[in-house]
Order: sequence, then structure tokens, then C-alpha cells
Amino acid sequence: MTSHENIGIDQAAGLRALNSKKTVRVLAVASGKGGVGKTNVSVNLSVALAARGNRVMLLDADLGMANIDVMLGLYPSKNLSHVITGECTLQEILLTGPLGIKIVPASSGAEIMAHLSEAQHIGLIRAFSELDENIDTLIIDTAAGISSSVVSFCKAAQEVLVVVCDEPASITDAYAMIKMLSREHGIQRFRVLANMTNSAQEGRMLYEKLSKVTNRFLDVTLSFYGVLPFDPYLRKAVQRQKSVVEAYPRSRSAIAFKNFAQKADSWPMPTKATGHLEFFVERLINATKENVEVTV
Repeated sequence: MTSHENIGIDQAAGLRALNSKKTVRVLAVASGKGGVGKTNVSVNLSVALAARGNRVMLLDADLGMANIDVMLGLYPSKNLSHVITGECTLQEILLTGPLGIKIVPASSGAEIMAHLSEAQHIGLIRAFSELDENIDTLIIDTAAGISSSVVSFCKAAQEVLVVVCDEPASITDAYAMIKMLSREHGIQRFRVLANMTNSAQEGRMLYEKLSKVTNRFLDVTLSFYGVLPFDPYLRKAVQRQKSVVEAYPRSRSAIAFKNFAQKADSWPMPTKATGHLEFFVERLINATKENVEVTV
């Protein structure tokens, strides 16, 4: 039997490993530019979902500037790069965050995913397929901008949440990202969260600005996810290296995140064929390969 046949059998076995497990909702949190609070949204939405009884995994996919562990005061000894190189298993790098959420830490200063070999691709599938965690929701905190890794993670997810604030650059860059993902990669549905607003009306107007231009020029469906108000307690929570949902549960932002979690819980679950973690990684790898081929 050839090595290729061995790889095929091993991979098929890994992909069957989770057949008995329940489907997993995969949500990618993205933004056109940095500084709009995307990681804060990813962390606090994860905690708010966990508070509702969801088993949540949070993947730090900002592979060049990973910082979820810093935000929560966690200190991983190894990260996703060590899994890819075979130094440890995915199970061994998992961190336990607030309310039991599982965190997959990434490395800083290296764009890993775009340069994986075929063997590393297969190893990553195996890593997720063999993960002994039964979860309901996987939240992916992507990098800012429209890099190939952002495209890959958004294509692999079932839901794409775009975080935008009321600044011209944020709106322009969010539109550019939606345009690129829809026209070049076939993503047609986006949910929009208006961040750092002074009122619900201001947040709705921000969404309408973005929706108006996408309706005119793009064939996409935008839906309004909600408003995250400007809240000094959110900054205080960051300084304490805690989620605001946990540190200040009665604050305006914590209440907003609880509402976001309730909305997310009402979204339809994916079908069995696309819901397991290993299928997410397969879609991620396929998307990554396509992006590499386009740029070569």
C-alpha cells in the first residue's frame, strides 16, 4: 500500500470519528479594519453564549497578532503553530476560559495557514477530528482586513458577523470586505453589528448607511445583528483582563452581549453534512488552497 493510500485511509477514518457527535454552528467575526472591537465582540459573545448553556470553542484566528489569551489573562505554553508542526495535540493546547469556554490560542508574528504543506493540511484535519470536545458553537476571531486567511475562515464558516463602527474608514473598509467576499468568493449573507454607538438609533443609522450602498452595488443580504453601545465598563473589563459579561454583568455592554447570544441561539443549526468540526477544517483548507492558487 502506498503512502498516499495510507494518508487517504487515515484521513477518512478521522473524518468519520465525529459522525456520532452533534452539529456545530460556526461563526466568523470579521471587520474591514482594525480597532473596531472585533476581538472584544468575539470574546464576550462566546462568554454570553456559554452563560446560556452553550458549549463554546473560541478560535484565535488572528494568526499574526493573536491576543485573545492576553485579553483574558491566560498564558499558553503552546499554541496552534505547535499543533501544525506536530509538537503536541490540539487537545493539549486548549485553554479553559470564563464559564468553561474552550480557547484555541494562535501564535503571534507568523502567517501560518497560508503556507501549510499537504501533510500539515491533513494533520490539521486529524487534529480537529480527534478533538475530544463536544461543542455547540465555534467562534472564529479573524484578523482585521481582507487577507487570504480572513477569506479562508469566512468561507469555512456558516455565519459571517461584520463588526463596524461609525467612522468613514470603518464603513468603507467593511464595504470593501463584503464586496470582495461576495464577488470573488461567493459569500452572500452577512450579519452586521454596530459597535461603539451612543444610542440604538445611531447604530441603526450606521447599519442603514452600509446597507444602502450594498443594496445598490452588490448582490448580498445584510441583516442587522444589533447595537453594542459605548460603555466605559467594557474598557474597565479589558484592563482587568476579563470579559465584561463576567466582570460587569449589569453593564450596558454586557446586557447587549446577552441579547446577541439570545439571537444567535435562534439561528437555525447547520445540516449534519456541514456541521461537524472536521468539515469546518476541510472547508477552511479548501478555501486556503483556492486563495493560494489565486495569488500564485
